[in-house]
Amino acid sequence: MKKYISKFHYLTQDLPDRTHIEQVEIACSAGANWVQYRCLSKSDDELIEEINHIAGICDDWGATLIVTNHYHLIHKVDVQGVHIEDLDANLMAIRDFIGEDKTLGASATNLHVLLKLQDSGVVDYCGYGPFAHTDTKPNDFPLLGYNGYRELEKAALDIPVIAVGGIQLKDVEQLLKTGIYGIAASSAINLSADPAGMVKAFYRSMY
Repeated sequence: MKKYISKFHYLTQDLPDRTHIEQVEIACSAGANWVQYRCLSKSDDELIEEINHIAGICDDWGATLIVTNHYHLIHKVDVQGVHIEDLDANLMAIRDFIGEDKTLGASATNLHVLLKLQDSGVVDYCGYGPFAHTDTKPNDFPLLGYNGYRELEKAALDIPVIAVGGIQLKDVEQLLKTGIYGIAASSAINLSADPAGMVKAFYRSMY
């Protein structure tokens, strides 16, 4: 089942001075149409309450809501899908659990893993990175940089690939020239002096 995948993915993050709800309100009011809720610090009960609150905001603005990792909550929350960061996850089992109607995204850090995801036939899009250094999701994977995305031109890809990891506004134009499908951003927006203005700036640079 072919699903709609936005070209720009906005990700929330755990911040000391702004809740995930506040982050989503700002992003959606500024035009974000795809929200990935990425919270790694709460219990299931807290997550369910917050996700459903955010789902109401996304519904009001017509935005797609994706939850990072917590696929086990899929039948208790009003979301359109999940994104799995665990490279060793059993995606076939996760697809069976969440059902065909939900969007399933997964992460890849190199071309081999990306092609494997595509060949599996169970994911709807792939988050591919890291592009540059990021503190949002600490990891030891090699940074892809522009050249890492240019390599995708040689591969027979028919799955939407979303560049992710340390992407700043200044990187968008060059990244789009590599032929990737879209871009994900988190800290570049959430830690900026004007998050709403930054969401709008990302959209202007992409469309």
